[in-house]
Amino acid sequence: MNLFSSLDSFVFLVYFLVVAGYGLWVYRRKNVGRNPAAAGASASHDYFLAEGSLSWWAIGASLIASNISAEQFIGMSGSGYKIGMAIAVYELMSAATLVIVAIFFMPVYLKNKIYTMPQFLEQRYGKAVATTMAIFWLGLYVVVNLTSILYLGALAIGSIAGLGVLPCMLFLALFAAVITLGGMKVIGYTDVIQVTCLVIGGLVTTFIALELVARLGGGGGALHGATTLFHSARDHFQMVLPRDNPNYMDLPGLSTLIGGMWIVNLNYWGCNQYITQRALGADLPTARKGLLFAAFLKLLMPVIVVLPGIAAYALDKSGMLGDAMRAGGELNPDRAYPTLLALLPSGLKGVAFAALTAAVVASLAGKANSIATIFTLDIYKKHFKRDASEARMVWIGRLTVVVALVLAVGIAPLMGIDKKGGFQYIQEYTGFVSPGILAMFLLGFFWKKATGAAAMFATVGGLVFSIVLKFLPQLIDLGFLAPIGFAVKTGGTGAGGVYEIPFLDRMFIVFWVVVAGMVLISTLGARASATAGTTRALQVDRKLFHVDGAFALGSALVCVLVAAIYGMWW
Repeated sequence: MNLFSSLDSFVFLVYFLVVAGYGLWVYRRKNVGRNPAAAGASASHDYFLAEGSLSWWAIGASLIASNISAEQFIGMSGSGYKIGMAIAVYELMSAATLVIVAIFFMPVYLKNKIYTMPQFLEQRYGKAVATTMAIFWLGLYVVVNLTSILYLGALAIGSIAGLGVLPCMLFLALFAAVITLGGMKVIGYTDVIQVTCLVIGGLVTTFIALELVARLGGGGGALHGATTLFHSARDHFQMVLPRDNPNYMDLPGLSTLIGGMWIVNLNYWGCNQYITQRALGADLPTARKGLLFAAFLKLLMPVIVVLPGIAAYALDKSGMLGDAMRAGGELNPDRAYPTLLALLPSGLKGVAFAALTAAVVASLAGKANSIATIFTLDIYKKHFKRDASEARMVWIGRLTVVVALVLAVGIAPLMGIDKKGGFQYIQEYTGFVSPGILAMFLLGFFWKKATGAAAMFATVGGLVFSIVLKFLPQLIDLGFLAPIGFAVKTGGTGAGGVYEIPFLDRMFIVFWVVVAGMVLISTLGARASATAGTTRALQVDRKLFHVDGAFALGSALVCVLVAAIYGMWW
């Protein structure tokens, strides 16, 4: 594999210096001329939320930079190689979901002055639910998200630059820590550079990959390569997989559009501190514009992270990639993107490498800041030192960032992330808890009778039901679910095969079971709602959901584009 040339190293160094220098400038500019006494009153909110100082374009760019990371570049490209364009449903549905979050979720958060997700749960359901979920989120963010982002990112850049995994993890963690320690404003504005590098570098990689594919059809440019790719890998352009597709367990047909995929996205974009934090410090018009801008950027992601994987599939099928897609003789789809980067010419490889690093570092910084926010505001201040000063909380937040990243570096190699497939690893483990969390939030928003006891049921019951459905096929035959599409036979066609429930369908089933359970518990225990933990219902008025004409037009355009893509490649 070709390693970095001097030109590639120079390009990457320029990227590093620009991001670090701009971050330092933003940090110093933020503090120059501030009155310490006046600033102290909001120091923690300024550090964790950049309260009132992020513009709509910075919010939108930061959302995408934090969302797109190694699991997309490496894992989703690998899924593009294995499954095809159908995997883009995660990106396309995200665009539509961002519109829904902007219209219905964000007004409720901002009207009720919600700054963290545990704060919402405490205000709506009580301290017990809030503390339980705060601890749970901290564990999930560190053990699943932070480790997977760090390890997959290190594997990717290490394979391209010819470095070991541990040195790459240490570099990424240090780079992310420097940005995170400056606070959300530094993260938000450096993310503008990060997402610019991400988009430009990603498009360059796609362009070169399509030019390579064009050679299979006798030469020509990227446009000819796109046409050649469509014809040579026609089976990889199915947007909704039929039941006989070998990847149906990952993307179970129409369920990806009307079932579990909505739970995945509404939970991720609407109930996730890591994501919503970018907009919680802004006013509603600014927050909505930022979310809409992120929705349009999301529509670019299939071109940047899925199409290269399909191109790698076509090139590999033609024999052009040799054994590059195989490790120890065994095919590894997650090698698709690094293999393509290795084929880039000198200079452009540095650009693409900077894009990948930008995606990883931005995600690490965003996740670490969210961990620090939840721990400081919802654990430390409420349970250890209620009278903590603003300066003390900022110091605790910074210490939490360092501890979280050190833990992630230590445990990431032990998780077996590379063996599970990066993208599937994250989706599978977060899918165990997403249904319960989303049910708890939606009923908390829009049903005043939901109680703390019902919310605690959602917290624990959602996880338990997900685990039960995961392992149920080992205990009973689920073939009776096959006619309605909720079970697929795996493990062979003979007697040894079992009927399993695709994880997206499993999430869909668990969500409605949890909703039914919450309604039942809240109804039966209405008299005990005060002791169950409900403090007060949120302020929710239909007027909150009104949008201006420009936002409505932009939202309609996003939905039309998503529908057009599915209509074209159904």
